[in-house]
Amino acid sequence: MNPAGASDDAEIARLLYRYARAVDTKDWELYRSVFTDDAHIDYSSAGAIVGTRDEVVDWFAANFGVIGWSMHYITNIESDISGDTATVRAMFYNPMQLPGMTAMSTCGGYYHHELVRTPDGWRSRRLREENVWFDNAPGAPTA
Repeated sequence: MNPAGASDDAEIARLLYRYARAVDTKDWELYRSVFTDDAHIDYSSAGAIVGTRDEVVDWFAANFGVIGWSMHYITNIESDISGDTATVRAMFYNPMQLPGMTAMSTCGGYYHHELVRTPDGWRSRRLREENVWFDNAPGAPTA
């Protein structure tokens, strides 16, 4: 790998870590900084919103306050970089405390990003969450 590629990989990883911190701390301005102004974000696999960056921020601001805490872990980041664009697949694991639940809930899956290099660094112009599993989901039957 050439030094520029290593630098891009490191910058992309930092972008994804910033995404996780923004969601977990409910810092919606920081969340905005991960995406382009015209980004399209799809959380439909988790039963959540699909929309523009600003629509998603508004939805999060209205709905995430009830989540006591969450702690996203983002790993296994694979970036396919071509000039000023990149496709990225990364795994996530997210333990959380959901409202009305006494036990911790967890979910996991993949984030699929389409990134572009901007004057301010890499930004996501498209994110699709692929939620693969959810343990102790709200409304799930108990054993």
